[in-house]
Amino acid sequence: MRSTGIRRTFVALGVGALTLTACGSDGDEAAGGKTRITVNCMPPKSAKVDRQFFEEDIAAFEKRNPDIDVVPHDAFPCQDPKTFDAKLAGGQMEDVFYTYFTDARHVVDINQAADLTPYIKELKSYDTLQQQLRDIYTVDGKVYGIPRTGYSMGLIYHRELFEKAGLDPDRPPTTWDEVRDAAKKIAALGDGTVGYADYSAQNQGGWHFTAELYSRGGDVVSADGEKATIDTPEGHAVLRTLHDMRWKDRSMGSRQLLVINDVQQMMGAGKLGMYLAAPDNIPILVKEKGAAYQDIAIAPMPGGRATLIGGDGYMVSRKASPEQIRAGLKWLDHMFLTPGDGFLGDYARARKNGAPVGLPEPRLFTGTADARDQRAKKAHANVPVENYRSFLAGNQSLEMKIEPPHAQQLYSVLDGVVSAVLTKEDADIDRLLEDASGKIDGILARS
Repeated sequence: MRSTGIRRTFVALGVGALTLTACGSDGDEAAGGKTRITVNCMPPKSAKVDRQFFEEDIAAFEKRNPDIDVVPHDAFPCQDPKTFDAKLAGGQMEDVFYTYFTDARHVVDINQAADLTPYIKELKSYDTLQQQLRDIYTVDGKVYGIPRTGYSMGLIYHRELFEKAGLDPDRPPTTWDEVRDAAKKIAALGDGTVGYADYSAQNQGGWHFTAELYSRGGDVVSADGEKATIDTPEGHAVLRTLHDMRWKDRSMGSRQLLVINDVQQMMGAGKLGMYLAAPDNIPILVKEKGAAYQDIAIAPMPGGRATLIGGDGYMVSRKASPEQIRAGLKWLDHMFLTPGDGFLGDYARARKNGAPVGLPEPRLFTGTADARDQRAKKAHANVPVENYRSFLAGNQSLEMKIEPPHAQQLYSVLDGVVSAVLTKEDADIDRLLEDASGKIDGILARS
C-alpha cells in the first residue's frame, strides 16, 4: 500500500494533485546528438511550486550534462495500477519510470526492466543507500532499479490526549499490552474520544493486519511464497487483541469499517489517541485535518520484532540504450540521491516554501551520507523533531519487512477477517483464519 493510503506525496515538497499525460519514448537521440531520456512523475502545472522546482532541477542537470536531454512527463498517480502493465506491454512506458517497491519483481518477471548491474558503478550514490532498500530492486543477484524513498510503519499518537489521560507522552507504548492499556485510559476521557483506531475496509484492513502480524514476528506468506502463514499464534494474537480492545475495553469506538481518511480526521480533530501509519501522515494531519505539529508524535511499531516498509524508486526500460541507462542513472543521482540536495533533499528551499522539514523519514542513506543529510535536515527543521526521536531510535532494532507477494489480493481476503472481528462480537477467529488461509493458498497457487 501507499503509506498515506490515499495518494502518493513527495515527502520534502508536498506535491498535490497530478494529471495523467501521454507517455512513451521520444527516441534516444535528441537534436545535436544528445542522449534523450523520458522520465515520469513530474508535478503538473497545477502544483506550481513543485513544478517550478522540478523544472529548475532538470535545467541544472542539463547544464551540468550538456550531452543529455531530459523529457519529463507528469502523471497522477505517479504509477496507476490500472494502466501500469498495459503501458509496459505496449512500449509506452518512459525510459526511466517510477515504481512502488512491490512492483520490482513483477517488472523483472515480465522482462520489462533493463539490467543495471553493468552500469551501477556509475551511480555515485548507490553504495550509500540502505542495503535493505537496494535489495528490493535486486533479483537473482542483478540490479534492476534504484530506491528513491522509503517509509516504515509506526504508532502515531496524540500527545495532548496522552497527557489528559495521565500518560507520559515521552514514553509511548512499546508493546501491544501497553497499547491496549493506553487506549483504555484515553477512551475513558469520554466525549467521543477513541483510544485506538484501525482500518478494516478497501484492502487497508488487510494491510494493517500484515503490519501488526509483522510486529509480533509473524508473516502472511511462507518464505517460498507458496502457503499462507496467518493461522498461527501470532495471527490469532493480532485478532484477539483487536477483538478485546473493541468489545471488552470499548476503546476503539463503535464506528468501524474505517479507512485512512476517517482515522486521520479523528486524529486531526483531537478525538483519537493512536493509530498505525508512516511519518508522511503527519503533515496531512496538520495541513488537511486540523492538527498541530506539536501535538502529533510517532513511536516505533509496538511488539519490537519488525515493521512493514514500503516506498518507491525508478527502473529503466529494457528498450533503453546503454547511453540512456547511463543518462538515467546520472539524472537519478542529481534529482533524488544527493544528501541534502535535489528535488526531495533541498531542505532550505522546502522550508522557504512552507513544506515540513525534519520528519523522521525518508531515511535513504547510510554512514557519512546519512549524517550529511541529517545535518542539512536539522539545520532547516521547522517541525518538532523531538516528537520523532523514539521512532528513529526504536527502528534501529526492528526487522524491516516489505509487503507480501500479491499484496492487494491478499489484503482483500484479510479485510474480511479484520472487519468481521471489529463488527461482530461473536466472530469465530479460528474459523476466520482457517478460511482466509485457504483463500490465500488459492491465490498463491494460481500465481
